[in-house]
This record gives sequence, structure tokens and C-alpha cells, in this order.
Amino acid sequence: MLRESLKMSWQNIIQNKMRSFLTILGIVIGVTAIIALVTVVQAVIDNVNEQFDSVGANTLVVSAQGTPLKQGLTDKELEEIRQIDGVVGIAPSINATMNVYRNGVVYEDVFIDGKNELFFQRNKIIGNGRAFNYLDVEQKTNVCIISGEFQKEAFIGENPIGQTITLKGIRYVIVGVADGSDNSVMTLMGGNTTDIYVPYKNLMDLSGQNRIYALEIYMSENAKSTKYISDAVKQYLNTAFNNKEDSYSLIVMDSLLDMMKSMQSMLTTALTAIASIALLVGGIGIMNMMLVSVTERTVEIGLRKALGAEPRLIQIQFLTEAIMLSLLGGIIGLMVGLGISFLCGAVMNIAIHISWGAIALGVGFSGAVGIIFGFTPAKKASELNPIDALRSV
Repeated sequence: MLRESLKMSWQNIIQNKMRSFLTILGIVIGVTAIIALVTVVQAVIDNVNEQFDSVGANTLVVSAQGTPLKQGLTDKELEEIRQIDGVVGIAPSINATMNVYRNGVVYEDVFIDGKNELFFQRNKIIGNGRAFNYLDVEQKTNVCIISGEFQKEAFIGENPIGQTITLKGIRYVIVGVADGSDNSVMTLMGGNTTDIYVPYKNLMDLSGQNRIYALEIYMSENAKSTKYISDAVKQYLNTAFNNKEDSYSLIVMDSLLDMMKSMQSMLTTALTAIASIALLVGGIGIMNMMLVSVTERTVEIGLRKALGAEPRLIQIQFLTEAIMLSLLGGIIGLMVGLGISFLCGAVMNIAIHISWGAIALGVGFSGAVGIIFGFTPAKKASELNPIDALRSV
């Protein structure tokens, strides 16, 4: 009997192709939106989390603007912070914008970033050549690392390793090229995209700066606790800046990561809820079509009941048709949603992983819509009086 109900339901759907298509369109849009939104958003979230996890775990980010009497921190003060129990390293960050010269060509307003060797040990961004070492930083060696973007601009078709550029009249030898994946904390938090890296002590001389205003503090994985170290750093900075309010800011990346993941979870839930509205609209469309179908097939229903068909079987047939419509829309929406997801992944250059949860939610929700919104028309059909139905001929 179930096979017969499926066959009759399919025949009715095929006989009314345009109406069936328009009916399931809402389901298609809803399922497509759910799968595409959840899959793409989750891929973006995973990509951001991966970048933050790689540089943010066990990291404190300090911005030490200081006070009118004392601005920034000195190398000696950085070394004193380095002596705090649990701190394994510090990466200062010096920034400047200046003109760069190469072979008579001037590249204006190039963003220069001053870093030490610990930054590159923490951030594996060198695609070609080498990173800075301890001697480069301490001896102020005139070496630099350029970004992949700057290579495309200034070294078209050339290998830049070993070549030179000029900063403030001083020649710097290029020893490495960054691969474009600079996911350092400063960059991820909205900093400028770096064009050229030089040892931070060199950039302090080039830019005339004698203080450090931004740094990353790296903590041991076996440290007592993040709170213990952050409290110790705060106490040191309070003393250094005479307990002046707003003289510095300190961000614990672990806490920021937890907050971000919580917000991302809420965002995914909200997007899914919004996309589900389309499914509800599609469900209303299915109910409307089935009610029309019941009216159009009143004689058929009356004839079948007169020949002995039980109300339960009539109800099953119409409910089956509603579920088939809904699942058909769900399957089409699934294919379209996955196609859009992989297209977005290719455009945004991020890895897309099939979200089985999103698929189960979309297709499962579409099936549930068919049952919920198909029940009332099916019940109405099963309750038709055969005499009244035949009288309408």
C-alpha cells in the first residue's frame, strides 16, 4: 500500500510540474540558505580560529602608550618583564611608513614593521629564504624580509633573495620573503598589512623612536596560570607608569579566543534561525498546494472512499505527497547549497568542509515541514464524506 501511495503521489507531482516547482521553491531556498550560510560561516570561523590559535594561545598583547612624563618602554624594561616567572619571550613591534628605493624607482608610503627573531619563531610566515636570527637583531644587521605582495610590485619575475633595497639612504639585503600568511596577533586584530620587515632595533634608529609601544608576551605552556602572569605584568606596568589610568592596555588572547568562539556560536545560531524562516514560508506553500489539491480531487477521494478506501489510507496518500514535495525541495536545496559553499570557498581562498550537521538540519527540517504542513490537508481529505464528494460532480 505504501508503494502504491508513493507511486500515486509522484504521478500527481509530475502531472503538475510548474505548480510543484513553485511550491518547493521556498523549501529549496530555505535549505540552500541553511547549508550555504552554515558551511561558509563555519569555514570562515574555523580559518580565523586556526590563525588565532596558532599565535594567540599563551600570548599577552600589550599596548604601552604611557603618560606625558613617561612614554613607552625601553629594552631594559622589556628584559625585566622577560624575567617574570612563566614568560618565555617578548616580541616588540615597531611600525613606520617610509619611502623605499630600488634601481631608481621610489615606492612611496611603504609600511615597515620592526620585529625580532622570536616573532618569526612564533609565526611561521617565511615562504622563501630565512627569518631574522638573534645576531641580526642585536648587531643591527642591515637585512630585511619583504612580503609576497611587495615582491610582486618591485621584483616582477625576479628572485629578490640577495638583492637590496634602500631605506633612508641605507642599503638592506633581502634575506627572506613572507608567504602572505602573516597571521600575527597585531595583524589579526586589525593592524596594517606589512610590506617589509626589518630588525626592530634598526627601525628604531631609522624612524627616530627610542621607546617601544607595542609588544607580544609569550608564556610557557607549563606556566603557573595565565592570570598569574598577566597580573604580574600588570603590576610591573602599573609601577612603571606610576599607576596612571589608561597608560597601557593588556589583552589576554586566551580570554579573547573564548569570547570570540562564544560570539561565533551565537552568530551561527542566528543565521540558521533566519534561514529557517524561508523553510517555514515554503511549508506554508506546501500546505496551500495540498489544500488546493484536496479541493481539485474531491471526486477522486469520494470515489475511492465509496469503493472502500479507509480514511487512514487517504490521509497517508496526501501526507506522503506533502513529504515527497518537501524532501524533493530539500535534496535540490542540498545540491545547490553545497555548490554555492564550494564556490564561495574558492573565491575567498578558504578550505570548505562539508557540515553534516547543516545537511542533517536542512534536509531534516524540510522533511519535518512536509509532515507538519501536510498533516492538515491530509486530515481534511480523509474526513470528506463520500456522498458529498460525489455530489460535487
